[in-house]
Amino acid sequence: MELLANNIFYCGEKHPQRAIFDQLIPLPQGTTYNSFFIIGSEKTALIDTIYPPLIDELLETLQKNNVKTIDYIVANHGEQDHSGALPVLVERFPEAKIVTNPKCKELLIAEHHIDENKFITVADKETISLGDKTLEFHHAPWVHWPDTMFTFVKEDKVLFTCDFLGAHHTQGDIFADNSKELEISAKRYYAEIMMPYRNFCKKYVCLVEELKPNMVCPSHGPIYKDVSFILNLYKSWTSDDVVKKVVVPYVSMYNSSYEMAKRLSECIKKSGIEVVMADLVETDEGEIAMELVDAAAVVLACSMVLAGPHPKAVYVAYLMNLIKPKMKYFAILGSYGWGGRLVETIEGLMPMVRAEKLENIVVKGKPTEEDLQKVDKLADELIEKIQAL
Repeated sequence: MELLANNIFYCGEKHPQRAIFDQLIPLPQGTTYNSFFIIGSEKTALIDTIYPPLIDELLETLQKNNVKTIDYIVANHGEQDHSGALPVLVERFPEAKIVTNPKCKELLIAEHHIDENKFITVADKETISLGDKTLEFHHAPWVHWPDTMFTFVKEDKVLFTCDFLGAHHTQGDIFADNSKELEISAKRYYAEIMMPYRNFCKKYVCLVEELKPNMVCPSHGPIYKDVSFILNLYKSWTSDDVVKKVVVPYVSMYNSSYEMAKRLSECIKKSGIEVVMADLVETDEGEIAMELVDAAAVVLACSMVLAGPHPKAVYVAYLMNLIKPKMKYFAILGSYGWGGRLVETIEGLMPMVRAEKLENIVVKGKPTEEDLQKVDKLADELIEKIQAL
């Protein structure tokens, strides 16, 4: 275990070899599962547990550090990458009580079939004493499940935020280095997991500021001694402000849609506005989500497959609907062979996206010069709108 503050220790594990998270999110660096052990003058507490395949590593860490008793196991969130070791721990430490909120208790019983008598449920801002340390619990639903809470050690001003403010980042040691690489990891994590709940994130950034912690300990990624580093990033990402940037995800079977996407991108770039073209065959979902965090506009370019849009484009439309980026403008470029429902299908997958819809350009076969002039007109409209932001 590694000392973080006065009798507060890190006992988590890095998992750099994990390639995909929740069978959905690619992990370029793997991830970490952060667990923490607190020794009070009278009682002890373990804050969150660990991903089930790494249970043995956590037990070995506790044994090596002569942890013979745990009074409280705090479950800030019920997802199994943080709660997976609970059944083993309550068997190994039968005196331990699981401290959590009512919603999380419900989820943990459903997932792990733990005896209800093992739980202590806490209300928002309720406290538990460890003797010379006080744990204060703050309910923080919807970052990113309805059961999330934070745990604050009042005397040491150390805040445990579970998934909130995290990053799938395994480079360096356990403390944040405030590097560009960490910023990218944190932005990608926010895009994939937190962005659908942007307004809740904004609310809990304010809560963290009110608590004025000296240290923030999320459940993935490094620990922040310079709390302002991650809070300032979240303030930017959760604000209504966008960057003057257009994201152009594209998939093109015979280059017709690509030709339109490229023409649009080149026109916009000449104005000085940033353009990110993303080949949907080559680009993973996390990279696209990260670019969507602060983009002003998205133009989706795709081919038809049989009578509908290419499945890669369908996936991106569905993804945008899930993560709800704050983009201001959206349009579709497309090409078809003999017919179908391209625009209707894509737009039907995006009811939660509130961007202004601009004129779509869908052509039969290869775009003509007249078609490309329509693309130029769309580019001019986007330039005018974005520069006015």
